[in-house]
Amino acid sequence: MRLEAFSISYDYGIIKAVDDVSVSLGSGEFVGILGPNGSGKTTLLRVLSGALKPQGGTVFLDGEDVHKMGPKAVAKKIAVVPQNGYIPFPFSVFEVVMMGREPHMKRFSGESPEDFRIVSNAMEVAGLTHLAQRSVLDLSYGERQRVIVARALAQEPGILLLDEPTSHLDPGYQIEIMDVFKSLAESRNIGVLAVLHDVNLASQYADRLVVLSKGKKVADGPPEEVITKELLENVYGIKAIIGTHPASGCPQVMLVPGGILGDRR
Repeated sequence: MRLEAFSISYDYGIIKAVDDVSVSLGSGEFVGILGPNGSGKTTLLRVLSGALKPQGGTVFLDGEDVHKMGPKAVAKKIAVVPQNGYIPFPFSVFEVVMMGREPHMKRFSGESPEDFRIVSNAMEVAGLTHLAQRSVLDLSYGERQRVIVARALAQEPGILLLDEPTSHLDPGYQIEIMDVFKSLAESRNIGVLAVLHDVNLASQYADRLVVLSKGKKVADGPPEEVITKELLENVYGIKAIIGTHPASGCPQVMLVPGGILGDRR
């Protein structure tokens, strides 16, 4: 499965959120989207998912225009893990994950044995089997985030879009969640595209990084080519030291105290 976006533009009135951005994602690939606040990352993700129709450009999923496909057809192939997956009702974990099967169900039909099997497997992958009957309202933020991930997996997508999936998670949960996504890309051949704020986490897990600044794409390539002192200065307005991770060999950013360049407002 392949997701391709060409020359995407999206405006919020006079604000140009995304400006002529092209990006691609293939099966089994893990792509990280980086950029400062307000650079257009979440807007681009919403356009890629079909939730927003761009004012310019086109998004293709295996050659078909995403914005001409029905929502159910898109949901069978693309799953989204939103930035805030809060669910305000006391559904059980099992019930929430089963909601991911909705795109595959016929109208007025109940859950099939296959649906139960897929949901059980999704909960096992996300480490939720022991919480199946718990109310989502009784879970920690990290546990709720895993429920949203399991619901997305229950859709059996070929493409997984993630909007800051590690925000508000402690380091242990961050590694746990990112390991799940990396494993899905490698073992299930799912294309994973993740909006991330942590440059080091993105470097550690992504095969390729796309960097946005003021709505424009300013870099696209493997972490060792993208993460440079010049990019951090130009995009984030910071001074930093670039080192090498002793275990993985990927680039790692060490911030310099007081290393803010100019006015970031």
